[in-house]
Order: sequence, then structure tokens, then C-alpha cells
Amino acid sequence: MPLSTTTLRLILGDQLNALHSWFSEVRAEVVYVLLEVRQETDDVHHHAQRIIAIFAAMRALARQLETGGHRVHYLRIDDAANLQAIPANIDALLAHYGAGVGSFGRPDAARIVWPLDRAEALAHLDAFIQHGLPHFGHYQDAMHMTAARLFHSMLSFALNTKMLHPREVIAGAEDAWRAGHAPLHAVEGFIRQILGWREYVRGVYWANMPGYGAHNVFGHGAPLPSWFWDGKTKMRCLRHAIGQSLDDAHAHHIQRLMIIGNFSLLAGLEPYQVHQWYRGVYVDAFEWVEMPNTIGMSQFADGGLLATKPYVSGAAYIDRMSDYCKGCHYDKKARLGETACPFNALYRDFFERNAERQSGNQRLGMVYRNLSRMDDAARAACGEQAAALRARLEEL
Repeated sequence: MPLSTTTLRLILGDQLNALHSWFSEVRAEVVYVLLEVRQETDDVHHHAQRIIAIFAAMRALARQLETGGHRVHYLRIDDAANLQAIPANIDALLAHYGAGVGSFGRPDAARIVWPLDRAEALAHLDAFIQHGLPHFGHYQDAMHMTAARLFHSMLSFALNTKMLHPREVIAGAEDAWRAGHAPLHAVEGFIRQILGWREYVRGVYWANMPGYGAHNVFGHGAPLPSWFWDGKTKMRCLRHAIGQSLDDAHAHHIQRLMIIGNFSLLAGLEPYQVHQWYRGVYVDAFEWVEMPNTIGMSQFADGGLLATKPYVSGAAYIDRMSDYCKGCHYDKKARLGETACPFNALYRDFFERNAERQSGNQRLGMVYRNLSRMDDAARAACGEQAAALRARLEEL
């Protein structure tokens, strides 16, 4: 006699928490449903590693649940019965099982570097605490051409898919400090990113959805240059940061904010397109965490709902925090001319164009004082240079 089913429990790709209370007991009437669907893969241009890693992690959890005696219905992306949309598949499964839904909700993964189950995620956490955390504080904002990871944890994918709980990550870092293994500034900086910023971003997203993604306070509308998809730009910093993102489905927070996001805001790229690029490219970019970071923090498109000022800079900051400017086609010290670093004129022009909105911001006082020291001719020339750059973004 077939087993009766009264409950389907949908598990999404960012809900892979093997320690969830659901799994503490095996219930014969419950079927866990995991779906690989084109509704999720085709909405933006996703990095292949992002899709493969999520699907591989979903399959790993499904195997773990089945081994533990739970009933699992798993639809792969190429299954003939897959209707390629979550609502349609759920309707079909409800009819198949005669169940109600009582709870919320062949890619090759051999080369993926991301943890695909809880055991692997814990191993990554242990390795970071042992080898990376002691040095994290000094280098958390640094960028280097030959060191993509530096001392970053690379745990965001495991956290955002719920293979790891933020509390255990924080506890591991705190224990390292108490044991004298990692200094306070490194541990504080790391914990603040998780307990402080990550939870703050979660709150901003759920308090302001739906509709948050439509913010565009500056009215920016330029399309993404084609080199966002191949990294072929003469700007060495963007060539590296975008190239690394496309190769690895990852870049650390300063590369995302102060290289790619910085340029996108200064150049006037349409913020929702920037959001779609970030969400598709980065392996850890689930919408609740990615959208506020892009729309609010990176592009300041919400006008200050999330952040207190636009995070932008000229070449001086990039040179101070990286080795990107060495050997670049553009001159990091020049504002005008064919070989002047585009960041320099775009940075000054951004604040000039938006003075009415931004000059009263106390955190930007120094910026506007420095602008006021430029004579009218210099300011006009800078504006002309910036306008010319925005008109030929494809060529930069």
C-alpha cells in the first residue's frame, strides 16, 4: 500500500540548513521537495558556478535526507516532469500526492571550490579561523592582482544557503580571540560583517520590499558596457575585478563596492541593471542580501535609506588599497586628457552634478570644500572630461 502524504515541505536553494528542526524526526506523511527550475536560472544572466554550486548543494542535502530516512521528491533541471517553475511544479506535486502544503518553503560539480554540504562548510570555517582570521583585520580592505582571496573567509555561500548558522561562525571567531589565536581588531571586523552588516541588510530588505529594487534617486539610465561580460577594458582595476568575478563567481566586498560599484555609480549606470549583474554573477548573491548592498550601499539609489553617503572615490583610494594602478593604461594622477584615469574626472563631476542633493550631507563636507577650491575653468574642464567619458564607456 503506498504511503499517504499530507504535507509537502518546499526547500529552496538558500534553505539548505541540515540542522533545521524539520529533520529532527522522520515523518512518513511528509515529503521534502527540492526543485531545479528555469524560473530561477533564466531570470538574469547567472554565472555557471553559481548555478552548479547551488544545484550540487541541493542534491547533497537531498541525499543526506534520504539517507536519514526522510522522503524526498527531487526534480532535476532536465527531468521530463519538470515544469520549470516553482508554482507549476508545486501544483503538479499536490495533485500527484494529494497533499497540502503545511510549511514554507546534470551539472558537474567536481570542480566547484564552494562547500556543498555542512561537513565541507565546517571544514572551510575551521581553515579560515586557523589560517585567515589572524590576518583578516590588517588586510580586509586590500586588493591584489595575484591574491584574489587574501585572508577572506569565503563563507558567504555557506552562510547564505544556510549550511552554516551565523551564530556558530561568530562563536568560532570569538573563541579564537579568547584563545589568543586572533587579535581583537581582526575578530571584531569579521564579526561586525556578520552580526552587524549582514543582519542590518536583511532588515532593510524585508522592511522595504516589494519595490526596493526600483529606487533610482539620481535618475541614472546608462546600460552596462559590454566589457562587464568579458572584462576587456583598459582600466586595470576593473579588468581584474570583473575578470575575477567572471572567472570565480566571487570578489570580496571592496572589489564589489569600491571598484565595480564605484565605477557604476560614477558612470551613471542604471542601478537595476547593476543589481541584475551582481545577482547573476556572484555565487553568494541571493536577493535579500545582494539587492540592498547593490541598490542601497553600492549605488546609493535609495537616496540614503540604507547608507549615509555614496561610497565613491577617485584613483587615489584605489591606488592606496591595491596594486591595480601599477602598469595601468591610465594615469592615476591625471584628471584631464586621453590617458587620465576615468575615476578622477567622474568622481568630481558626480559631486558637482549632485551638489543640490548631496552638499548638505555632513559626511561629504570635505568633498565639497575641496571642490570649492577649484576655479570655474577647472571645474568646467572636469565636467567636460566626465561627459566625454560617459559618452564612450564602451571604449574605456
